[in-house]
Amino acid sequence: MSGLRERQKEQRRESILRAALVLFDANGYNATTVEQIAASAGVSAPTVFNYFGNKQEVLFALLERAANAEDAGIAEVWEMISSLEDPIDIMCTVYSLVSRRELDALPISIWREILNSPFNSTVSKEVVAMNDRLTGQIAFLFKWMQAQGKLRSDFDPSFAAKFMNDYAALIFTKLVQSDDPNFDAHNSHVRAATELVINGLRPR
Repeated sequence: MSGLRERQKEQRRESILRAALVLFDANGYNATTVEQIAASAGVSAPTVFNYFGNKQEVLFALLERAANAEDAGIAEVWEMISSLEDPIDIMCTVYSLVSRRELDALPISIWREILNSPFNSTVSKEVVAMNDRLTGQIAFLFKWMQAQGKLRSDFDPSFAAKFMNDYAALIFTKLVQSDDPNFDAHNSHVRAATELVINGLRPR
């Protein structure tokens, strides 16, 4: 019986998140109310509060899914890494897969609102934490490329990863300002920046 209750709880949680995703996309996060989310999910407002505490926690649950999508993009790179000889191709593949998976997890309109939040807001800090999580994974990838002799051993992988990731976050923010994003131009920007960084880190 407890297993059934757990499944029902998870289904209800999923219903709330799906409803919130649709409403945030259609109306914007700030304009959406908990009451609207509850009505769309077929539950009461107290039920939403019981599962998430407040509307911001609903958004954070959706952002956690986006972070998990980033993780999946990195995992996909590791699966194909043996076929990617050049560090430039490795890094471009990382950012292409991560960007696509982020946009699969959350619609452009939601990313736009999130990334335009005030810098010191709680939402902005959550996005920074996501970026830090991804930076750690990129740093590990840089360390691996150093160990493989693809990159010099005399640079700090954590700094290089933060530099690359901060730039990638900046142009992702630019990408989602349009409802019809130009992925070709975006990927060209990523490649140009990656070439600049990686060519300076190749073994002498």
